[in-house]
Amino acid sequence: MSAQTPHSPQGAPTADPAGATLGAFLAAYDAVLARWPVPVEPLTVRTPHGTTRVNACGPRHGRPLVLLHGGGATSTGWLDTVEALTSAGHRVLAVDLIGDPGRSRHDGDPLGGVPGLLGWLDAVLDRLDVPEADFCGHSYGGWIALEYALHAPARVGRLALLDPTQCFAGFRPGYLLRALPLFLPPRTVGRARSYLDWESGGSGLDAGWREVYALGHAGFPASRVVTGPRPTGVRLRTLGAPTLVLLAERSRAHDAGRVAAAARSALPDATVAVLPGLSHHNLLTARPAELTGPLTAFLSDGA
Repeated sequence: MSAQTPHSPQGAPTADPAGATLGAFLAAYDAVLARWPVPVEPLTVRTPHGTTRVNACGPRHGRPLVLLHGGGATSTGWLDTVEALTSAGHRVLAVDLIGDPGRSRHDGDPLGGVPGLLGWLDAVLDRLDVPEADFCGHSYGGWIALEYALHAPARVGRLALLDPTQCFAGFRPGYLLRALPLFLPPRTVGRARSYLDWESGGSGLDAGWREVYALGHAGFPASRVVTGPRPTGVRLRTLGAPTLVLLAERSRAHDAGRVAAAARSALPDATVAVLPGLSHHNLLTARPAELTGPLTAFLSDGA
């Protein structure tokens, strides 16, 4: 991989109506990153669409593992999983999604839809000299990882999807209704905290990451989210990468049992499991060993 330059925030902090600032978000982001249990090498990768932050850790010559976070979650949310992944020998590349809260900056060409989003990820891997890697995505990051595996099958070795949304089934209507106020003005820190606490049942969240999410939601000048339809059965049947799907039993985003059944039907060779007692948002932090155990075992099968 080629080394890149450290990332610095662009512009002066701007206050949102609730008093949260971009500066406060960046400070909270850095505080969580400083708590990662392994040394982190912050990389800045320049692409036609903008400047991408990649938090890299683990052995430099280990097998690359690209981590894609959920919407608004930032790459800091992997703090409780990276130690197990790096200990298993992976070179972890935790990406801040472009246009989303984080230390990436959408200061280049518009993405222009799903092809642009996937082209941005192509460019990130090209700049890092990573011709092929394993991919792991949570929530919206799971949808991106799946779309990327369908877009560039030669670049994806193994694919792990953690409570992925819009991959095998849709959202619960009640979840969408509860999430809708998040995107209506005023976008406040308190509203984001309340949403996370509702979805997780008020437990299992890392307090520092909860603040990163809430401050980013209220104060970060994010771009319009790039989304697309669920992959059709015909497209899913072309997926060649060995796939793991781990679902959160108490996810409010969707019915985990329904998603599991749909995943098994669409991908008969995939490994699909439901992790008991976990929610969509505390899946990575509540009981990390229950997640990283099957995840590292699956990834090691391809070593």
